[in-house]
Amino acid sequence: MTDPEEVEGRTDSDAEGFDEAASSSRGDPRVLLAMNAVLSTLFATTVVWGLAFAGFLEFTLVNVATAIILLFTVTYAVTMT
Repeated sequence: MTDPEEVEGRTDSDAEGFDEAASSSRGDPRVLLAMNAVLSTLFATTVVWGLAFAGFLEFTLVNVATAIILLFTVTYAVTMT
């Protein structure tokens, strides 16, 4: 039988150490920026397409690029503060 404090080879002190490291780690900012760029592009393209489909906006490269830049900037400002 296993020790109740040890589950799958980990003890409570291991879990505490992992929690500290995970909570203090901010990760690689390049990954955050890349994910932000990709997801902003997909979402902005979908929103502009939907607005064009509804007749509110034209689906042009300028409109899509503007939406991407606005969405990327807002998301960056929210996540980096």
